[in-house]
Amino acid sequence: MLDSFDLDVADGEFLSLLGPSGCGKTTTLGIIAGFVSADAGTVQIDNIDVTHMAANRRDSAMVFQNYALFPHLTVAANIGYGLRVRKLAKSAISERVAECVQLMGIPELVDRYPGQLSGGQQQRVAVARALAVRPGVLLMDEPLSNLDARLRADIRSELRSIQLDLGLTVVFVTHDQEEALTMSDRIVLMNRGKVEQVGAPESVYEAPRTTFVADFLGVRNIMKGKGDGSIWRSEKGIEFKTDIKSPNVGVRPSKIGLLSGHSGSPDQHASSIRGQVTSASYQGDTVSYEVQTSAGLFRAGGSAAGNVFGRDQDVRLVIDPANLLPLEASVGGDLLEGDVPA
Repeated sequence: MLDSFDLDVADGEFLSLLGPSGCGKTTTLGIIAGFVSADAGTVQIDNIDVTHMAANRRDSAMVFQNYALFPHLTVAANIGYGLRVRKLAKSAISERVAECVQLMGIPELVDRYPGQLSGGQQQRVAVARALAVRPGVLLMDEPLSNLDARLRADIRSELRSIQLDLGLTVVFVTHDQEEALTMSDRIVLMNRGKVEQVGAPESVYEAPRTTFVADFLGVRNIMKGKGDGSIWRSEKGIEFKTDIKSPNVGVRPSKIGLLSGHSGSPDQHASSIRGQVTSASYQGDTVSYEVQTSAGLFRAGGSAAGNVFGRDQDVRLVIDPANLLPLEASVGGDLLEGDVPA
């Protein structure tokens, strides 16, 4: 189910649709591509109404999650397929294919078949095939999700560089927040068919508007309460000296200080909460903690090179009010168990 919303994508913009599985990202992409019919509204590409136009007549190209390469065609034939459908001359097709294989760095693969390629190579072929038709808008449906982490990061950088060099307009679907943050000019956060927030990566990360956006982007400590302009009190009795009045506040784990339960007093402006470590997970440079307090479970993060706390150790959480994020209620509801926040 996709709720109605208005969205303009600028020429040459890299726009990511970000959200958990089932939030409406791929449905939105399908409507733009012409694979899914909208119940209402219009779709325009380059100011042309394409709402009722067949998918193959729209000025767009799609890169699918599973690449959708023709197994019986060579790489060159796969890349040139859309051009043959458009009835370009053989010489023009050959020239365009040569350009695209050079652009994607795969000239040595032109005579191979998809079954002879690695996942990363297939992904490059799929992108080359989409670029060959020179689309007005390039649509990408989680094209990197089947790749390992290192290859995904490498190709992510390559795609962004190509997009900028060619001035491509891209609508990119992902549930991976790192992908969206590193590649996009703007991000559309979606939740159960509704748009929660639209903005530049820095904006949605540093200033999430709703509890859903905050939770999805790693603000794992969200408290309900109310403020009077000088004090904000959580429903569990924690007080912060702040002018925040919103019904919810959030704080990132990395913004919570951790002290030994027997250490001295924290900064006078900060709030201190006593608790006990229930989980300490080593993550390389950092350690992720879960701390049980009288006000509920908190998540905190600290440097692995510093003072590392163990399970069952008494600690104090220190939260500076300056690190609190004011949050409104989510438009589409909070994350459910089973949702995928990357």
